[in-house]
Amino acid sequence: MKLLFIADPLESFNIKKDTTFVMMREAQSRGHVIYACEPQHVSWQTGGKVQATVRQIRLTGEKPAWFTVEQESVVVLADFDGIVMRKDPPFDSEFFYATHMLSQAEREGAKVFNKPSALRDHPEKLSIMEFPQLLGPTLVTRDPAQIRAFHAEHGDIILKPLDGMGGMGIFRVGKDGMNLGSIIETLNHQGATSVMVQRFLPAIADGDKRVLIIGGKPVPYCLARIPQGNEVRGNLAAGGKGVARPLTARDRQIADILGPVLVERGLLLVGVDVIGDSVTEINVTSPTCFQEIADQMGCDVAALFVDALEAAIAQKS
Repeated sequence: MKLLFIADPLESFNIKKDTTFVMMREAQSRGHVIYACEPQHVSWQTGGKVQATVRQIRLTGEKPAWFTVEQESVVVLADFDGIVMRKDPPFDSEFFYATHMLSQAEREGAKVFNKPSALRDHPEKLSIMEFPQLLGPTLVTRDPAQIRAFHAEHGDIILKPLDGMGGMGIFRVGKDGMNLGSIIETLNHQGATSVMVQRFLPAIADGDKRVLIIGGKPVPYCLARIPQGNEVRGNLAAGGKGVARPLTARDRQIADILGPVLVERGLLLVGVDVIGDSVTEINVTSPTCFQEIADQMGCDVAALFVDALEAAIAQKS
């Protein structure tokens, strides 16, 4: 099959831990032909079909030159057997426009994973609010007074922007309320920007777990990202330590609730963040942690993904 990966620049990949890289490697090992482009390479002209300037690549297995370019061409997206959308956040206007062009490509016959409309409909922090039975106390608001009231009720809270990634812009405010006003001003921009506020979960000390769901079914192992030192964030990008573990009974229960719903909506791969017993985010744009789980537990997550991708393409065909 001809598979197109829409992602960040290949030259920026850290192949020691990059998830898109191992997806490509597994697909190539099965004989699939790999193509790559970035969202800005997708275009749509009046009277024509959505197309992209793409590079056909071959993975070499060598570092740092881990791929070679076989050829560059302009290809109609519907001519690929499958398209994997793996652009990293932030989910900004350009990402939004890219999903609209990919939806048009779907109407022309393209098979895109995750489904573009599902990417638009599931902002990674806000989408958890649909599943209150899985959450700790959470508030999304622009109103500083509501944030102060939430703090007064729960005492120890976390505040974060809806469009952050990698732990960026996350603040903890304790019972004393120290710097709450300044943090609200920083995140809220005088009522112009929505803020997510959650009760602090002490279980973060044991890790912020990334539970991967592929084709509606959980990977048997998660990656617990454990904060280091005085840091409150477990994100690997913020210095957290990644420790792979078998899923707990609660992790499986969460996956059993979310998996069938999300795969039915066109989300082939999601990464659910769990602290203790509570879901804190549902990541749909470019979930990671494949390599960390494979390295520590011997579970070939990339193979599970390509299995699901091949099955989904066959089903759509």
